[in-house]
Amino acid sequence: PSLMALLHAGITAAKPWALERRLDYLNAAHRLDAEAGGVLLLAKTKPAFMALADIFSAGKTRQTYLALARGEPLETQFDVDAKLSPHPVKPGLVRVDHAGGKQAVTHFKVLENFPRAGYVLLECEPAPGRTHQIRVHASHVGLKLAGDELYGGKPLWLSRLKQDYRLKPGREERPLLSRAALHAQTLVLPHPVTGETLTITAEWPKDLKVALKYLRQFSLAG
Repeated sequence: PSLMALLHAGITAAKPWALERRLDYLNAAHRLDAEAGGVLLLAKTKPAFMALADIFSAGKTRQTYLALARGEPLETQFDVDAKLSPHPVKPGLVRVDHAGGKQAVTHFKVLENFPRAGYVLLECEPAPGRTHQIRVHASHVGLKLAGDELYGGKPLWLSRLKQDYRLKPGREERPLLSRAALHAQTLVLPHPVTGETLTITAEWPKDLKVALKYLRQFSLAG
């Protein structure tokens, strides 16, 4: 389901959360990939939305993401500078297109490495932040986000990490991560009215916390 459609339906139906906040308008000032979580900025008035649109289009924001990927980066910090465009035969997907794409650069920094399992936790800063930018740029250098089946990533299973893993009879194993392991952790931007610098952060989601817990437990020792 669409988050904005649900929110707009709640405002129309005068749900308690909308009445308490006196909301009659709500619009997303920027977008997250459908499978990503984290910071999502909403404007409560149309003038605020227009001001925020100008801020984002002018590149006055800084967004930091976390990504858990399978693969081995060659350096602890690196940039991927590769133009992007919609995939010509796969609707909804994006590809690297050096000739006809739009400019996009992503800075990657290794936060934790789990060599025994073959995974790495990355901090990612995209500029300007195009659709699927981090996922495509990571894949372009051989790093597949856990759970990101659109771009070749596979679910993360505890049974692949824990050597003596045993599943109880009649139970079916569920992956630790079955969606794209991408989290919008921080958004920094000037306030659309006062100009004051705002830093908005979102706590790591539970599935990512659990995945990192087991990676640290079973992929670092020995």
